[in-house]
Amino acid sequence: MKEQDGRKMRVHSDEVTKATHTALERRGVTVEDIAEIVFEMQVPYNNGLTMQHCIESVESVLMKREVQHALLVGIELDELAEQGKLSSPLQQIVDSDEGLFGVDEMIGLGAVLTYGSIAVTTFGHLDKNKVGIIHKLDTKHGEGVHTFLDDLVASVTACASSRIAHRTRDLEEQGRTFEDVDPDDTAPETNVKGAEM
Repeated sequence: MKEQDGRKMRVHSDEVTKATHTALERRGVTVEDIAEIVFEMQVPYNNGLTMQHCIESVESVLMKREVQHALLVGIELDELAEQGKLSSPLQQIVDSDEGLFGVDEMIGLGAVLTYGSIAVTTFGHLDKNKVGIIHKLDTKHGEGVHTFLDDLVASVTACASSRIAHRTRDLEEQGRTFEDVDPDDTAPETNVKGAEM
């Protein structure tokens, strides 16, 4: 944060978006990894849905400040835990991804709330079943500490899936499917008539 004339300046959106993408990349997560889960979950219900539609949906979710802030905080905590820089007993709790520690899920849930009940139930499903990159990130199955990140990736996935479910309804009301929509026309949301969020 910079100061100008003694006042604190806000961080520009582009800077936050770039930091979010950089943090995900640093932790080995790509937009495509997330989009693969979205595609797997949504393709049975959506004629013409492509991976590119899912990538656009994930990218749109990653532009939301609530999601960006949650990712930046969670990734930072995971990295600090890897470096042993958290105070005790939080260090041991995060490092072991203790079963009764629900703060990671709460941050993920907080980020998912802006996308409605479909996103909330999808998040619960992904948190329990941990598929794709979420399974790989789960502390019990991989290297490093991903106590927060697996839940946050589940949150982004749930949000992107919810976006597609809502777009599906909008398209149905227009007598169309994803076959009729170029992926670029699904993001930002305002490009789909009647689907502004």
